[in-house]
Amino acid sequence: MSTPQISVQLYTVKDALDADLEGTAARLAGLGLDTVEAFDFVRRPAELKAAFDAHGLRARTGHAFLLSEEITSPDGTVGKLPTLDETLQAAKTLGVEVVIDPFTTADRWQTRESVAAMADRLNDAAEAAQAHGLRVGYHNHDHELRAQIDGRPALEVFADLLDPRVLLEVDLYWATAAGVDAAALLTRLGNRVVAVHAKDGPMREGISTAELPRDQVPAGQGDVPLAAALGAASAAQFAVIEFDHYEGDLFEGIAASRAWLAQTLPQVQQGASA
Repeated sequence: MSTPQISVQLYTVKDALDADLEGTAARLAGLGLDTVEAFDFVRRPAELKAAFDAHGLRARTGHAFLLSEEITSPDGTVGKLPTLDETLQAAKTLGVEVVIDPFTTADRWQTRESVAAMADRLNDAAEAAQAHGLRVGYHNHDHELRAQIDGRPALEVFADLLDPRVLLEVDLYWATAAGVDAAALLTRLGNRVVAVHAKDGPMREGISTAELPRDQVPAGQGDVPLAAALGAASAAQFAVIEFDHYEGDLFEGIAASRAWLAQTLPQVQQGASA
C-alpha cells in the first residue's frame, strides 16, 4: 500500500488559471505541489503543458467529458463537447494518464438500462484509450449514490458493469453527503479506485450538486470522515484537493489541505498496514 500523491483539481483555481496561467502554476508549485488534476484541458493542452513543465507540475489525471455530447451552462446555453478522439489526443499531449469523466446528470442514474448504457459507453472509451496508452474513469457526485437500483447505490451497479480497465475516482465529500459510509464504499470498490477527492465541509441535510454549498473548508476541518476513508483507499494513487466553492483565500485553503494530507496520509496508511 503506497502513499497516494497529493494533487489538486484545477477546477478549484479555474478563474485564476484563466487570468494568469503562469502565475497560478507558480503559486501551486510554491505550495509544495508537484501533481495537479487537469480541468478544461482539451482546448489548450500544449499551453498547459508548457506552464506545468516550467514549474515542475505534472497532470497525471484530468477531467474531461466522456459520457456526454453536449453540456448546458447555468444560463441555459447548450454547447458541444469535444469528441473522444480530440479528448484523448489532448490528454496524450498534456501527459495525462487517466481521463476521468467528471459529471453526468442525475436523471441518467435512475434505471438499470440507463446505467448499463453509460457503462457500455465508458467501456468503449476504455478500448479507444488503450490504443493511446491511456485509461479512463468516472468521478461521482451525490446523485449516483442516492439513486438506488435493486436496493443498491446506482454507482455500485455501474461499477459492476465496467470493464476491468475502467477506474473510479471517489469524491469523499459527495459520498458522505449522499449518506454513504465512504470508507465502506471504498472497501467494496477495491482496486478500481485510482483516486479520491479529499474534500471537506459541514454535513447537513440538503447538500446536493443541485445547489453547490458555499461553506466547504480545508481537508480535516469539516465533518467528512476523511482519515477513515483515506485509510480504506488501499489502491488510490492520488489524494486530490478540491473546493467546489471556498469563501476564503483559495491558495490558503489549498495549503491547509495539503498540510493536513501530508501529515495524515502516512498515519492512516501505517494504521491500515498494521
